[in-house]
Amino acid sequence: MRSLRFPATQGEPLSFANAGMTKQRVAILISGRGSNMAALIAAAGHPQFPAEIALVVSNRPTAAGLAVAGAASVKTAVVDHVPYGQDREAFERALQAELEAHRIELVCLAGFLRLLTPAFLGRWPDRLINIHPALLPAFKGLKTHERALAAGVKIHGASVHFVVPEMDSGPIIAQGAVAVHDDDSVETLARRVLAIEHRLYPATLALVAAGRVTIVDGRCRIDGAKPPELSLIVPES
Repeated sequence: MRSLRFPATQGEPLSFANAGMTKQRVAILISGRGSNMAALIAAAGHPQFPAEIALVVSNRPTAAGLAVAGAASVKTAVVDHVPYGQDREAFERALQAELEAHRIELVCLAGFLRLLTPAFLGRWPDRLINIHPALLPAFKGLKTHERALAAGVKIHGASVHFVVPEMDSGPIIAQGAVAVHDDDSVETLARRVLAIEHRLYPATLALVAAGRVTIVDGRCRIDGAKPPELSLIVPES
C-alpha cells in the first residue's frame, strides 16, 4: 500500500494510502465560493488519489464555486432550490437525478446550505460526508468560531463526518485542531481553521474512497491508521 503526502498549509503534510483501486466518482455539493471544493479538486488531480471529482452541483446559480470548478475542467450542474419552494423532496429528486446521470458513488458537502431529508440520505448510506468548522460534538450548527471564542476554549478545529438526518451528528471520520490564541478574533481563528479544513477534507475523502473507513458501533475505524505521536496542549508551559 503506497503512501501519498500532500503539501500542508502549516506543520507536517498529511499522509494517506492508496490501495491502487479504481477511482471513486465523487460529486461535491456547494452553495457559495467553494474553497473546500477547490482543495478537493486540487488533491484529486494527483494521479494516485483514489477518487475523481466527476461533478460539482450548486443549489444557487450564482455560486462563485461553479466558475472555479469549470476552470478546473470539472463538470458542473445547477439544481436551483427556489422553483421548488417548500417541496424539499421534489428538489432532492432533481438533485438525485443529476447524481445518477453522472454515475456518482460518493458525495461531499462543501458549504452546501441545504438540510437534506432522511429519504435522500437513505439513498447514500455511508457515502455522503461533510466538513464542519468545529471539533464535534462541540459547537454544532452555525457561528462556530464566535461560539468557540465566547466559550473560552483553548483548542478549536474542524471535523469530517458521515451525514445523518440529525444535523452535525454523524460518525466522525477525522478531525484537525488549532490552538486558540488569547488575541484571536473571529476572522483570525476562522483563517487558521480553514487552513486545517483544506488539508483535512482531501485526506479524509481519500480514506473513504479507498475503502479504509468502517463504522463499528457508531464510531469510525480507519484501516491501517496509526495513532498520532504528538499531542496538542494549550497553553504550553
